[in-house]
Amino acid sequence: MPLRALLYRRPSEPPAISITFDREIYLVRVRRHRQARRYTLRIHSVTREVVLTMPPRGSLKQAREFAEKHGGWIAARLGRLPEPAPFAHGAVIPLRGVEHRIAHRQEQRGTVWIESGAGDERLLCVAGEEPHIARRVSDFLKREVKSDLEAASRRAADALGVAIKRVSIRDPSSRWGSCSTTGVLSYSWRLIFAPPFVLDYLAAHEVAHLIEMNHSRRFWRVVEGICPHVARAKSWLDAHGPDLHRYGVPNDTR
Repeated sequence: MPLRALLYRRPSEPPAISITFDREIYLVRVRRHRQARRYTLRIHSVTREVVLTMPPRGSLKQAREFAEKHGGWIAARLGRLPEPAPFAHGAVIPLRGVEHRIAHRQEQRGTVWIESGAGDERLLCVAGEEPHIARRVSDFLKREVKSDLEAASRRAADALGVAIKRVSIRDPSSRWGSCSTTGVLSYSWRLIFAPPFVLDYLAAHEVAHLIEMNHSRRFWRVVEGICPHVARAKSWLDAHGPDLHRYGVPNDTR
């Protein structure tokens, strides 16, 4: 084993610590980093995870003291984040930009389907046992958004006279889509919560990279040539994009 590894080895440490601030308990994940020179705190807005980075020779006792000292900061930052919206009976989610209420139909056959409720209410119905609701809703949404984005991407590709290889759906934290030089497009499954004109813009954006692998003026002229609502879609994402990451997140961050 390298000398450096031996020097920085520690007895088995818990992966996280709990601190209390204003009668609330917060879970803080602790990690060592060999290049860290001081204790730092970071909150991942997507996962709502609180992460404390400590120097190689730091102690867990000092890490706890640092986290407790900044308990107010942790509480304030978490308080400003959108509340998690788990996939559960009664929850309301914006399917393609339109609110749908999840309705558990345990006795009915099938998996997930859409139907009309009282008045103008739209329902996302889920059959089966309650513990399976979240997984079934998630699987349904990912299938739907893949179908939507494949269609939007092929329309954009046809308009530009290029070919795409395939479309994949993932869950990135910092981007809505990407394009490889081989024609593989990747999108966030959370785009199922956005209106269709947003998907059309993102499909045009990623497919346009098959012509211009940059964000030059020429690139934007290509996008605007096949998508008439670029500004509207970008404004929508700026205003509502961060909110899309809260759906399907369990409400167990404390």
